Amino acid sequence: METFKKLQQYYMPFKKYFLMSLFFVVIVTGITVLYPIILQITIDNVVLEEQYGLIPYLAGGFILVMIIKGIANFIQQYLGDLFGVSSVYRLRDGLYTKLQRLSFTYYDNARTGDLMSRLTMDVEGFKFFLAAGLKELIRIILLIVISLSVMFYYSIPLALVTMAAMPFLAVVVYKFDKKVHPAFRAIRKSLGRLNTRIQENVSGINTVKSLSKEDFEIERFTVNNQEYREKNIKTSNIWANYFPFMELIGNICMVALLIFGGYLVIDGNLSVGKLIAFFSLVNYILGPLMQLGFIVNQFSQAKASGERLLEILEAEEDVQEKDHALIPNSIKGHVTFENVTFKYVEGDEVALKNISFDAPPGKVIGLIGATGSGKTSITQLMTRFYEPQAGNVLIDNKPSSDYNIKALRKHIGFVLQESFLFSTSIRDNIAYGNPTASIDDIIAAAKRAQAHSFIMEMPNGYETMLGERGMGLSGGQKQRIAIARAILIDPSILILDDATSAVDMETEFRIQKALNEVMKGRTTFIIAHRISSLKHADEILVLENGEIVERGTHDQLLDNAGPYQRIYDIQYQDKQAIMNTVK
Repeated sequence: METFKKLQQYYMPFKKYFLMSLFFVVIVTGITVLYPIILQITIDNVVLEEQYGLIPYLAGGFILVMIIKGIANFIQQYLGDLFGVSSVYRLRDGLYTKLQRLSFTYYDNARTGDLMSRLTMDVEGFKFFLAAGLKELIRIILLIVISLSVMFYYSIPLALVTMAAMPFLAVVVYKFDKKVHPAFRAIRKSLGRLNTRIQENVSGINTVKSLSKEDFEIERFTVNNQEYREKNIKTSNIWANYFPFMELIGNICMVALLIFGGYLVIDGNLSVGKLIAFFSLVNYILGPLMQLGFIVNQFSQAKASGERLLEILEAEEDVQEKDHALIPNSIKGHVTFENVTFKYVEGDEVALKNISFDAPPGKVIGLIGATGSGKTSITQLMTRFYEPQAGNVLIDNKPSSDYNIKALRKHIGFVLQESFLFSTSIRDNIAYGNPTASIDDIIAAAKRAQAHSFIMEMPNGYETMLGERGMGLSGGQKQRIAIARAILIDPSILILDDATSAVDMETEFRIQKALNEVMKGRTTFIIAHRISSLKHADEILVLENGEIVERGTHDQLLDNAGPYQRIYDIQYQDKQAIMNTVK
């Protein structure tokens, strides 16, 4: 029960619904046990003793208890579902909140499909046990206890014979649980891998089709699908092996009841009505005991689901916020790195090594280097997406860890190389970071990002709805909307991570011209592969293998005849070659 104890904060606030539901479960169970008693009275008193005057009373009483049972059944079902749905609402909310708080380190190792499986299938599996399985378990226990009490009242010897089968059933159920729980956990993991395969294929369908890899993807999906099928078959085999044993023990018990009960009737120690009632009561015991297999099945699924949910809820938040973190109304944008060393995963090579630089407010810092040289890592430490292993990142001469994370990021505008747009209107996408912005401010930001003209050509202008991930727009159009989104929050620090890589040279020139106005008074970091995007920077940092190997202005670096000069020559030669080809 350790898993359920750890998750109790999500269902205990709604325990009143569960307890009220249990009250009506007791009523329903008590009325259920009345049926054999009414049957016994009918046989022994009405039929055998010919007291036919009791029939109207028995019939009326039977109808009354049926009505009461129907009402109680409805209420207990409704309250049970209310308990499960309310608990899962709180649980799903907690999971989603936790996912928002986890740093990039967690997502670097997580798979989208598996996370989706946990937030849907595993949450629903846990809900089903809370809403129905747990209540059913208590109903079974109540039914067995009440039925046994009546049986002992009728005949102690016959009741003891009936109870003889229970230890055997308990052993079978225990062994069943020991085998079925690992099997269900394996099913959940396999389903997560299957969902991941589907998610990756749908997300990358353009790549799949452009490389004609449909058959390859079908084969990979078939492998995962086959694995999921085999896990389910294995679980079914476990169930198929244990259920016959449960049924055999139950049948042996019924035969023993018939033989010994018949002997007691012949000997005059038990009435016919009580013997017949005994058969009904035994079914109320053996049936629920065999149903324990189903309950164990549900419990094992819920436990496996709960364990997978706890893996998210208990995941370490490696980017921690101090209790009394600073919440500044504004920041100047002074960024300083002091001997910063950083690696993404412990044991991997360092992404940054002893990085030091100072970016005063309003300065433009260019970052250039080969892929994997550490350019993006610098900006991700600045925004506290990750924490450095050594050194300090200072914002306005205070450690970035002193700031409230949300408050800090509100002053940083981030435009990524691959711009993500939501499946909503263009207006909402631009205003995502500043939802209270007026339409005039949104249009002004779009104009600065050179996006206004193509937006006005869309069917509904700024109210045009976009497809998933901005489908329907070109890469350059998506980047310009992302730039407008960053401009609209009026950041003190602006980070452009290869933000103009998907636009043509003419559009890049117009965006750079607009950004020159936007960057005034802001500390700006420009990550680019094109030197043309960095020429105007106040300082350019050239990175290789996580270290700064050169720094200076564009002209200074060209005079150094170092790595920057080589990059410049390569790009210039490529440009010259293209021009010669055109000629």
